Amino acid sequence: MTVIVAGHLGVDPDQRDDYLAGCRSVVELARATAGCIDFSITADLIDPGRIMVFEHWESRAAVETFRGDGPRADQRAIVVSAAVSEYDVVDGRTLT
Repeated sequence: MTVIVAGHLGVDPDQRDDYLAGCRSVVELARATAGCIDFSITADLIDPGRIMVFEHWESRAAVETFRGDGPRADQRAIVVSAAVSEYDVVDGRTLT
């Protein structure tokens, strides 16, 4: 079973670029972590105050090992809303 974490964060549009720049090291660390299949934190193309979150992990244990204490305090302070969920995936299919 793999785990998908997906959703979005709301931030002040004037702080979005700074927030994303601060996430670069998090993305690099996640992608280098055992069990990470994919990890991205990106700007929404339409809404300037929205940041998209997508994570794909080999297992719940891999997610928990990486997650630790969660985002840094300075990152949490920028987020004004969040709608992010975890999904346990038992099967998938390629759409190509």
